[in-house]
Amino acid sequence: MTKVIGLTGGIASGKSTVAAQLHQAGLVVLDADQVARAVVQKDSPGLLALTRAFGRQILKPDGSLNRAKLGQLVFSDPAARKQVDAITHPLIRQVFEASLAALKRLGVPLVVLDVPLLLEAGYQRYCDQVVVVKVDPITQLHRLMARNHYGSQEARERIATQMPLAEKLAHADVVIDNNGSREKTARQVAKLIASWREGTDLHSVV
Repeated sequence: MTKVIGLTGGIASGKSTVAAQLHQAGLVVLDADQVARAVVQKDSPGLLALTRAFGRQILKPDGSLNRAKLGQLVFSDPAARKQVDAITHPLIRQVFEASLAALKRLGVPLVVLDVPLLLEAGYQRYCDQVVVVKVDPITQLHRLMARNHYGSQEARERIATQMPLAEKLAHADVVIDNNGSREKTARQVAKLIASWREGTDLHSVV
């Protein structure tokens, strides 16, 4: 029987680092960001629907999606963000459901759903366990500023658009503390993987 793990966390929390460590350990990781890019590839039905909604201003000269332009539109306009979500989320969900079904047929024992908006989009319904990666607010702010070259105000605004960490933690079965070094996080991940493989679920901060 396939055990499905939902992995989530706030922006710049280190979720991708944890996902990479899980992948390196041999686990199957379904990456929502990769799926989201795939469903709006050039000439795809998803990109066609976005172009109908927002016009050719969201396209690059070669006809592919200008992600920066679309990002600017949705960041400043909640209604536009909802419109993008209404177009892309069903397509992403369809891919996830098909992938999960195929992996279950193959008897894959553990599958990780790496989804930034796991809780917001309701993906926890597919999961046997939800893992939340946490980081303190100041560290999160500084990491986001460094990673995306944002000023302090823009970084704060980006963080504010997401579900508060406290709310995410309320849904967590397991919490990974990513305030320390990469090695410290890796030790927590290794402990978690061992619990899955041994069938002794952790239900607390790792």
